[in-house]
Amino acid sequence: MIEQSNKNYCIILAGGMGRRLWPCSREHKPKQFLDFFGVGRTQLQQTFDRFVRILPKENILVCTNREHAPLVREQLPDLHEENLLVEPVNRGTAPSVAWADMRICRRDINANVVITPSDQFVLNEEAFYDNIHEAFLFVSRHNNLLTLGVQPTRPEPGYGYIQQGELIMPEIVKVAKISHVKSFVEKPERDFAQMFMDSGEFLWNTGVILASARYLNICFRRLFPEVLKRFDGELEHYTIEQEMAFVNEHYPAYPNLSIDKGVLEKCEDVCVMKCDFGWADLGTWHSIYECKQRGDGDNVVVDSQVMIEDSHNNVIKLPKGRLGVINGLDGYIVAESDNVLLICKKGDSSALVRKYVNEVQIKFGDEFI
Repeated sequence: MIEQSNKNYCIILAGGMGRRLWPCSREHKPKQFLDFFGVGRTQLQQTFDRFVRILPKENILVCTNREHAPLVREQLPDLHEENLLVEPVNRGTAPSVAWADMRICRRDINANVVITPSDQFVLNEEAFYDNIHEAFLFVSRHNNLLTLGVQPTRPEPGYGYIQQGELIMPEIVKVAKISHVKSFVEKPERDFAQMFMDSGEFLWNTGVILASARYLNICFRRLFPEVLKRFDGELEHYTIEQEMAFVNEHYPAYPNLSIDKGVLEKCEDVCVMKCDFGWADLGTWHSIYECKQRGDGDNVVVDSQVMIEDSHNNVIKLPKGRLGVINGLDGYIVAESDNVLLICKKGDSSALVRKYVNEVQIKFGDEFI
């Protein structure tokens, strides 16, 4: 357990649509707002719980969109209202992080920041805290963006990969090792994912990024000078009300970029910390199958009531009050929510599910999305 620091801040990204977990993740309630595993807390709440153990709650900010802001307020009643950043339009994670970092810099220019998705599985919380502690120490002393990576356990095409370069030997790092990043690869084909895994050079990209708030702000201004110069400069002495008026007027003109594509892949000398805290991105059916405990026949049954016979390697998620009787399936997703039942081969499910979502939306309308 590490001590809380008033100089350390967290930005939780909670604006995603979660379409790869359709039909359970829907536009009106994406996966981060679901208690997917029946544990009593949603993925967003579990992420907040994880960081409130090591940060003051007033130092935790959440970025989301207008549609889902009421869900954030409902699920995180302890979140300070000024720490909820609501995008007027969806513009990817890079502009929202730039906005959140600007707000942090106004509070404390010497702050450090950790940016995290809201939908991750962490098995070893204490190991995670050790890594975060060392990562905060590193970025407080070095002008680098630092991302957390973990050793791949399978050739997963639904994840991003980071190629490790030359090792850095800072005296403050005792638990993990830090390297310069040679390259980023986003969601490769399975054959390439197998090559990356076999090489030993590549780590899974957890999407957790750390930097000093000042250095992160400098990176944004270098990459988006016309946007950030005004975005950063004019807002320095604004009230919250004036800031929101400015954002509502100018935000639609900002680039639609993710923090990975917009910042990590364009900045020089990004570093990666090799971690071992038991991680999974809970964004795909296949990743849920891989990270959860399997029952008879290597089936993963997620908080559902089922009878299974002569069936293997399936992942099953049914609504409360439904009984599933399943016979003769091997390697399938069986998922039902509201007005949609999905039965499809598990395989590389993320691309397949996205395809079905698009086709269903075109043929049958938004009520099924």
